[in-house]
Amino acid sequence: MTTVRAHLIFALLGLALCQPAAAQWKWRDAEGKVQYSDRPPPAGVAEKDILQQPASATKRIQVISTVPLGGAASAPAEAAPKPKVESKADAELEARRRKAEQEQVAKAKADEQKNIQIKQENCSQARSYLRTLEDGMRVSRTNDKGEREILDDKQRAAEIQRARGVMNNDCAKPQ
Repeated sequence: MTTVRAHLIFALLGLALCQPAAAQWKWRDAEGKVQYSDRPPPAGVAEKDILQQPASATKRIQVISTVPLGGAASAPAEAAPKPKVESKADAELEARRRKAEQEQVAKAKADEQKNIQIKQENCSQARSYLRTLEDGMRVSRTNDKGEREILDDKQRAAEIQRARGVMNNDCAKPQ
């Protein structure tokens, strides 16, 4: 009796594992190769090339635009885009894609604002340092050994040039 139960459990487990395989799409691509996926084929695949689709999937329906009675079309009906009715999965996928794009745009905008703020801080520090250098007072800095050294005229001129370069780069007006 226990072996019958064990066989029954294994059979039910096998059926449960086969269910995801039933939700497979099978279609022939433009090169004639058979493709398998758990997602619908790309929009360019014709209905005749879809060899298998899940039973729960809705048929892809294409709506053909028509010319109103008594009026002439501005373009041939075949040239007009053919809107499609999307399945729930396609709508969810499109919503996720739009959300990802919005997040990407928001991140880029935040990065841009951060870069602008960093440039403004660099500009402010460079202006302050340039004023200090141009005042003519002694300026000292700490070298690699931790010793204090006074800038001579040549070093001061180089630091003034560097500060002006930072100002030219970071203090420019945004376009």
